[in-house]
This record gives sequence, structure tokens and C-alpha cells, in this order.
Amino acid sequence: MITLRLTKDLLKDMKTTSIEDMNVPPLLSWHVNIYNLNKRKHIVFVNDLTRLTVIIDGIRTGQLERLKEKFLLILREYLLREGVKEDLINTYLEFGAEVVISKTNSRSVLGTMKEVTFFIEDDFSDNIKRLMWLNRIIHKPIDYKKPIDYFKESFKDHNNFNTV
Repeated sequence: MITLRLTKDLLKDMKTTSIEDMNVPPLLSWHVNIYNLNKRKHIVFVNDLTRLTVIIDGIRTGQLERLKEKFLLILREYLLREGVKEDLINTYLEFGAEVVISKTNSRSVLGTMKEVTFFIEDDFSDNIKRLMWLNRIIHKPIDYKKPIDYFKESFKDHNNFNTV
């Protein structure tokens, strides 16, 4: 089960409430927030363990199911372009068959999310190129590693899917 931890603003925008805080592996947990870029609403996802960032747009108020679907679709497309093996992606996304909504619970991840939004620019021809650039910025909470490299490392170790 993948857990999306929405900020208060996004919970309100999606017109939903969170369930009780669940104990899930950090690799399967994502913090999510709204970000405005060129007067358009974008949704920013940051993985709790690796700080991998995914950005989607085209989501309107109250479209929670569309948000879940588009997140999994963009994540798949991005990881394929980064050279992650399809069988590993499929294994990870099997957990996405059930997506649970919860509240944010990590100030560290929220801080990384705020930092990432400083670097979001509109000079990219497509979203995947933007993600490729963003996920090569090093972050202190992950020992100054690049999020994509750390995600691939963690991804290959299937034990991370099952441990908390």
C-alpha cells in the first residue's frame, strides 16, 4: 500500500479527509503539496525515504482519484526514462493498487519539499526533463546523495518494501 501524506491545504482542495496515521515503510510513503507555477496548480510529491520528487499538473479541485492515477502514471514513465528495470517498477506499483490518504508527519520531508519548490523552473520542454534535473540535486537528509540514485539503491533491495 502506498501512502500519500497530504498537507492541510491539499486535503481541503481535494475535499477529502485523512485516515488515521498508518505505519508504512518510508519507501512507500510520499508527502504531497500544492505548488503554483505560472498561475497553474501543480502537485508536488516527495518520497519520505529517498526525497525523490514527482510533479504533476492538470488536477482540479476534488479530483482525488485522478490525482492518484496520474501520480502512478507519471512515476512509471519517469522511472522508465531513468533506466529502472520494468519488473522493479511493476513490483513497486503493485503496492500502488491501494493508495491511502493520510496527514503529513515529517517536518524534514516538508522542508525538503519547500527546498525543491525553490528550484522548480519553467525552462523545461517537458515534465520528465524537469524531474530528471530536480532529482539530481543533492539533499542533506539523505547524506548528500542524489534522490534518483538513492531511490534506485533502495528500490533494488526488495526488503525495503516490507520493512518499517
